[in-house]
Amino acid sequence: MSWNDERVETLKKLWSDGLSASQIAAELGDVTRNGVIGKVHRLGLSGRAKSPSSTAPRPRKARSAGGTIRFQPPQVRGNTALAYDVEFEPELLEIPQEQRKTLLQLTDKTCHWPVGAPGSGDFFFCGGDSADEQPYCSFHCRVAFQPNSDRRRSGSHRPFKDHGGRTAHA
Repeated sequence: MSWNDERVETLKKLWSDGLSASQIAAELGDVTRNGVIGKVHRLGLSGRAKSPSSTAPRPRKARSAGGTIRFQPPQVRGNTALAYDVEFEPELLEIPQEQRKTLLQLTDKTCHWPVGAPGSGDFFFCGGDSADEQPYCSFHCRVAFQPNSDRRRSGSHRPFKDHGGRTAHA
């Protein structure tokens, strides 16, 4: 496939109209999505028309009253090789303001579970009573740890080949 002047002009028009590289490739024919992206890059085409919905900021959810943050366990998406079954309480975990700890306030007896994004103003650690010399409270231990017996039962304990080609066990 060669890029002639007519195809380049069509590419420029479709790009400025906001079509995706895949849509442009289908429109032009005999070119791939990556071919379109490469040509756009080589031509130095600037950004394109954005839809009004993408320029408007997304509305934020209102914070709950009382200064507590609700924690809902994340849903497993994508690579499920690390997924495991954990029974969560149906209600959300609320961490009271007075229980929250900063990094300097943590001790061996407090839960070290991070909540929020590090560096943000509302980042903190759970701070609850840790369970049996564990780094987390009982709730966060159930989220973080899976007993060996559960892994064996689920079949996730499989042999693998080490660097020398020998069979080893995880």
